[in-house]
Amino acid sequence: MRCTTARTDYIQPVTDIDSLTGAGATPKLDESAVEGNAQAYSVSELAFALKRTIEDAYGFVRIRGEISKVTRHASGHIYLSLKDDKATIDGVVWKGSVRGLGCQPQTGLEVIVTGRITTYPARSSYQLIIETMAPAGVGALLAQLERLKAKLQAEGLFDPERKRPLPPMPAVIGVITSPTGAVIRDILHRIRDRWPAHVIVWPVVVQGADAAAQVASAIAGFNSWTQGGALPRPDLLIVARGGGSVEDLWPFNDEALARAVAAGTIPLISAVGHETDTTLIDFVSDRRAPTPTAAAEMGTPVLTELKAQVLGFEHRMARCTHHALEVRRSRLSAASRGLPKPQDIIGMASQRFDLAAGRLGAALARNTAAHERDLVRISSRLSPLLLDRPRRQQAQRVAEFSVRLRAATDRRLLQLAERLARTDQLRRSFDPNGPLQRGFARVHRAEGALVRSAAALKAGEAVKLVFTDGERGAVVDGTAGPAVKRVPKPAAPGGAQGSLF
Repeated sequence: MRCTTARTDYIQPVTDIDSLTGAGATPKLDESAVEGNAQAYSVSELAFALKRTIEDAYGFVRIRGEISKVTRHASGHIYLSLKDDKATIDGVVWKGSVRGLGCQPQTGLEVIVTGRITTYPARSSYQLIIETMAPAGVGALLAQLERLKAKLQAEGLFDPERKRPLPPMPAVIGVITSPTGAVIRDILHRIRDRWPAHVIVWPVVVQGADAAAQVASAIAGFNSWTQGGALPRPDLLIVARGGGSVEDLWPFNDEALARAVAAGTIPLISAVGHETDTTLIDFVSDRRAPTPTAAAEMGTPVLTELKAQVLGFEHRMARCTHHALEVRRSRLSAASRGLPKPQDIIGMASQRFDLAAGRLGAALARNTAAHERDLVRISSRLSPLLLDRPRRQQAQRVAEFSVRLRAATDRRLLQLAERLARTDQLRRSFDPNGPLQRGFARVHRAEGALVRSAAALKAGEAVKLVFTDGERGAVVDGTAGPAVKRVPKPAAPGGAQGSLF
């Protein structure tokens, strides 16, 4: 089913415009006008005359071009642009014709459309009213994107296995976007309403030649942070940008940017453009969000919902515990009915205990009497002599040991005294003053050195003679006396060592 194209009703001008124009012709001059003084038309008259002329001349056209800047209005109309390498023409698809299109308009798609050319008098611009649309192929930008997409897909960058799960409760969220746009305000406002997370914004440009490099640098920068650094390492990254044309969003189709996203270790959400916009970063990221606000909702839980969920778990646990106790109480009650009464179980044992307790007193008395008789029988054989005999034996052994110890001590002391006497005698024999008592004298030099031979003295040298009762000085003469031969003294009788001098 096809709807007729909507038209706009305009107020007719006072002058009959049909009398001024011919079919498919431009306005003609009044023949009665004075030469050199053409009739003046109002702006509305000229605008509507041009509108009718263009619509009559181009009531049906077939155009091939690449779609750009697709806008879906809330009324249901679609506004777009068709372009080639040299020109661009605006187009509109009325709400009633949208369902009958052979394909839905998409930025970068090359299509063949049919319709008619009309003008918009309020702005003095012309546009194409599109009635049919069929795909003609992929445009230059889209073809380039498809080739790059196929290359990265062959490398495995789009595989679902490499997608990292998003953290359920991120403490730190890194946002990469423009700091001046409405996107960052929407994200911050949404996160603040849902979850108390710390948000770190890395400002970048999101349009132009430098956008891709800055976004890739921001992603690499966030991933290079370490735990415990000056700034906390994000648990989640969000790359966000508002909607725009394919040219505006083209930086997010950059290959280097896609590889930077794939090389990162932090889970990343891509929120570039609107829901109908698709860029290369959407395929490489761990999750794609249709809008930046949806990315904030996707990456954060709702604190109130978590509290309610925990409270619900608590109530369920209490109910389950109460139910389990009731079930076990019922089972215990049912099992107890099959058991005998406690009085029947302990009755006989209680009776035996009472009988045993009644016999216990008499048994203790008999046991005490029996032990008393045994004690009396044994005590008759006990006397002080039995205890004194071991003491006397021990005293005798101590006396004998003391006698032997005294004799051994005396012998040891005598041996030590004899050894001490011999040692003292040896000491006296080595005394240098001993020979002085027997008439000998020691010869010392003037400075005190001992003279051991006559050859060591010179004629006229002053010496000191040391006797047992004092010292005297002397001078050595120049003559040498006869050599005196020392005759050893015979040994003392009994083998005792005599004096060495």
